[in-house]
Amino acid sequence: MHQYRPVGGKTFKRRRGLGGWWWALILLLLILVSVGLSLWLVQSLLMPKQLEPVSLSQPEQRQLEQKMQRLLPEQAEQAVQPQPYLEDPASREILLSERELNALIARNPELAQRLAIHLDQDLASITLLLALDPQFPLLGGQTLKIRAGLELRYLDGRPVMILRGVSLWGVPLPNAWLGERKHIDLVAEFGEDDGFWQGLQAGIADLEVQHGQLRLRLQE
Repeated sequence: MHQYRPVGGKTFKRRRGLGGWWWALILLLLILVSVGLSLWLVQSLLMPKQLEPVSLSQPEQRQLEQKMQRLLPEQAEQAVQPQPYLEDPASREILLSERELNALIARNPELAQRLAIHLDQDLASITLLLALDPQFPLLGGQTLKIRAGLELRYLDGRPVMILRGVSLWGVPLPNAWLGERKHIDLVAEFGEDDGFWQGLQAGIADLEVQHGQLRLRLQE
């Protein structure tokens, strides 16, 4: 061990750096951590698990069936009965919870584990798992995870629908790839032209999205 004697008379030992085997061990640990993180990302992003379908309790199921019978009464009757036409103003208002919406989706076997809706204040979000064709380049046979958010509210006498964004495997897509439609009110953008958007806004009297609930009222 080398020594040196500075001014003052005290003797100190010269410290050596880490040996080569220490650096090799650190490098090996970094490689293992990198491989582990890569496998975790592949498992969580490229191969997402199927969504868990919503299962309603018996009281919730009865409440949903009552709403569906009001919206689609012909499904509750075995035969069509003659009756005069009447309009109930209360029937123009549709109120559905997030759990009810997802329970309706779960009735479709093809969508039960692949599509889910989340409702928050003025925001409706969807999560969609889309299986890619095995012949698709590079990612054939994998599951594509798509998430999107749409701002929904009623302002100044008309509905407002603004695309918040779309992401693939958790990566937000650039606005240019979305046709520059991000953060733009789609109803205001296309509602003046004849067609779907004009008819949509003309038929909505009120629209409100809260945490876990959607309320829609239709025009007369």
